[in-house]
Amino acid sequence: MGIRKTPVYNLLLRPVIILFAKAPVPGRVKTRLFPRLSPAEAASLHDALVRDTISSFEALSDCADLELHSDAPVADWGLKGWIMRLQHEGDLGLKMLQALSGALARGHERAMIAGSDAPTLPVAYLRALLACDTDVALGPAEDGGYYAIACRRTHPEMFRDVAWASAGTLDQTVAACRRCGLSVGIGPRWWDVDTPHDLERLANSSNLPPHTAAWFRKTPMRQ
Repeated sequence: MGIRKTPVYNLLLRPVIILFAKAPVPGRVKTRLFPRLSPAEAASLHDALVRDTISSFEALSDCADLELHSDAPVADWGLKGWIMRLQHEGDLGLKMLQALSGALARGHERAMIAGSDAPTLPVAYLRALLACDTDVALGPAEDGGYYAIACRRTHPEMFRDVAWASAGTLDQTVAACRRCGLSVGIGPRWWDVDTPHDLERLANSSNLPPHTAAWFRKTPMRQ
């Protein structure tokens, strides 16, 4: 099997930005913050991060359609004008491949997946990825992963041998894509919230979005 090309339509749909977000179930989200946070606290933080990411991404509705893909049915996150879908079964690579290739097959000229772990991410960085003139554009995270991936073409092997949530995730994805014949671009670098150190950094940020700021006001920070 080779590169999956976007089908030819008389009029291609504009890009789509897909927010990947887990349902805020205690014990299943932000587990790397245990025991600094309790499972309930981690779940409420995750909920705040998702809500702020949704608000941030809505600034991009002028240039892209918006979808939220969750791992399980979730209550309303205040979505207006978003399409909601369930993620495909399988590991993260298969989930992303199916979401990206499915969006391109529906006629979108480009598809982007982003996570909810970078609530202070400038939306201009996502615009830059959408504008990148390569088959794949990656937004690098400081921990070695990436906060977003945008594609105009996909390949079934583009995530082969990628170790997720590791310091080599970005480099391995770049290598896998290039082995498949996909051109790769790298966008601006940012940071996300996975560890207690990241949580401290977020707490000291001067530009906290509203839901995250409210979470810190009502949640005591334990050492």
